[in-house]
Amino acid sequence: MDENLNTQIKTEGEAAVITFGSSAITDMEGITAACEQIKTFIEENHPMAVVFDFGGVEFFTSEVLGLLLEVRARLKEYEGRVVVSTLSPQLYRVFKVTNLDKIFEFFPDSQSALKTVSTD
Repeated sequence: MDENLNTQIKTEGEAAVITFGSSAITDMEGITAACEQIKTFIEENHPMAVVFDFGGVEFFTSEVLGLLLEVRARLKEYEGRVVVSTLSPQLYRVFKVTNLDKIFEFFPDSQSALKTVSTD
């Protein structure tokens, strides 16, 4: 099944906010397309921070965690950072179980995440 994730990338100063227009991020083709879109954006723009806003997302596969780790590795090359916002308690448990809660920062919404990455 080809799922359109409706991935949106919006620039806010030196940061980028990435949102998904799908409540379930499960389709490999959609995830691969979103991954390529995000990697291209990062290569062309070199944002100092990327905020992944999961507002409205109820479920995602482990490939999404791989995407976050890959983006984190790319930004780490030039001291950029990746933060996560608007994550449901259910999805936060996925980060906790995998111990990824220790390497990502979490914010209740994208505006508070942007405020923090902009002032640091």
